[in-house]
Parts: sequence; C-alpha cells; structure tokens
Amino acid sequence: MSGEYRARFDAEVAFANGGGLSTEGFRLDIPGDRIDDADLAALFVRHLGLLMVAEVRITNKTVIEEPHKGGRAVRNAVDSAHGRRLIELSHLVTDGMTTLPGWPAPKITEWLSREASREHYAPGTEFQVARIDMIANTGTYLDTPAHRYADGADLSGFPLDRLADLPGLVVRLHAGTRAADRLLLAPYDVAGKAVLLHTGWDAHFGTDGYGAPEAPHLTADGARALVDAGAALVGIDSINIDAMGPAAGGERPAHSLLLAAGIPIVEHLTGLDALPPDGFRFTAAPPRVAGMGTFPVRAFAVVD
Repeated sequence: MSGEYRARFDAEVAFANGGGLSTEGFRLDIPGDRIDDADLAALFVRHLGLLMVAEVRITNKTVIEEPHKGGRAVRNAVDSAHGRRLIELSHLVTDGMTTLPGWPAPKITEWLSREASREHYAPGTEFQVARIDMIANTGTYLDTPAHRYADGADLSGFPLDRLADLPGLVVRLHAGTRAADRLLLAPYDVAGKAVLLHTGWDAHFGTDGYGAPEAPHLTADGARALVDAGAALVGIDSINIDAMGPAAGGERPAHSLLLAAGIPIVEHLTGLDALPPDGFRFTAAPPRVAGMGTFPVRAFAVVD
C-alpha cells in the first residue's frame, strides 16, 4: 500500500464573470485519507490555477489509496515530516555491468594492491589504488552540448550552476505512456528547473528489455516546449531521452534541441518514485574533464 491518498470526484465550476467548467472522474492528490467537499474544492481550484471562481459543486466523491501523481494542490506530507533527506538517483557502477545493451562494460581492477603498497610505506601502512576502464556512457551520466555538437561546451566548460543545487520538478508518466510530449508537459512551470521525467523504465536496467523500442522518451515537440519555457536541465529514467529502435531512424531531436540550447541531459536515472512532485534540489555534477562531452554522475536530490 502506498500510504498516500487521492480523491476521485465530479465537479461543476461556476465563474464569477460568467461561464463554467465541468469534470467527471477527476483524480487529485489529497493530504490524508479523508477530506470534506469545501477543502477538496479549494485544492481543485489551486491545482488547476483557476481564477474568479464563484462556486464549486463536488459530487460522486470517493477516496482511494494511490500514490500521489504531483501537482500544485498538495505537497508530499510524508517527506515534509522527515526533515532534510538525501535521495540517491544513480545506478550503481560495477565491474562488467550493462548500461547500453551491446556497448562495452566497465572493467574495474587494481592498479596498486594493498599487498604491493606495503613495500613503499612504514609497517602497518597500506593503500589501494583502483583502476576503471570504461566508456563515458556508463551508468547514470550527463550529456553536455559537446556530446552532440563539435563546438559545444564540454565537461570542463559547462557552467556549474546548471548542474548543481537546481530546483527540481518531477513529471510522472502514467504506466503505458511511451512519449512525453508538449501536451503532457503543459501543466508544469519548468523555468529554471531540473525537469526529471519519471517513466519507471529503470526497472528494466541491466536487462535486454531495457533497450526495447517501446522505451519511454521525450518527443521533439516536448523538447522544444522545454527549451521555450527555459528548463535548466532535463533528466529521464529511461535508456535514452530520444526514441529508440528502427522506427525512430537516426535522428535524435530531443538531444539536438536541448543541447543546442545549452540544456544538459541526464540519462539512466533511477529512484525517481522516491521524490516529491517538486520542492527539492537536484545535483548531477561530473568531473571537470577537458575534451569529453559525457561522463557518469552521482545524481541525487535534497528533500527538505
């Protein structure tokens, strides 16, 4: 059970300046397992950002136990009760792991073992120095403009304020939704924020199914909407921010549009289900390496 609740109801809205609005079977996050009609009406108006509302009539209300989907109506009460927390959003990098099916796996070895180090130090003093051989696209990683464009900023030239301590926002895709498009993103205020697309596809990470053609992605018009609205960073818990498979062809519109606008991309996120809809800070900062456009990151969120 989720321990979170949503109300399902019909609503009739009358506006003070004339006209109205009606909904059927609307679902809305609520802070507990019960809510009266007046409070639900207020949350509904806040969630939709309605102005000049004269009256809201609620009918056919039921309360269901279901995970919150996000929005302006209610914050995640469980998170706020626990104070400041750090939430891990990166996959673990291990020797021989698979990130992208068919791409080289990392090899983790020792360059200097503890045993070999003893001859260089005083008795009882020893060190271990490990070595990792890997491609840049390993685990959870960041794409900078240099990944797509020869003259784009690389890891060493990308501004730190676009990678660390960003206000975060989660956009949750319903089960079975393959593409995040402009319409799905329309309700969100993304300006200056790290926009994290929660698809649930990270459940397939490390399996052949992770690279299936139906992997969720961001569409071209969705990417354009994020650019136009001024998103600071875009992340996804899927194999690629663009569509995969033969039907997608060789074009990568989401990469092209976002990176051309200087918006970094974080792919292969995980654990986004642990985040509240917003009100957290997001960091995904790689090493400052010259001449590289991508690199693994330790992505995490601070929930206060």
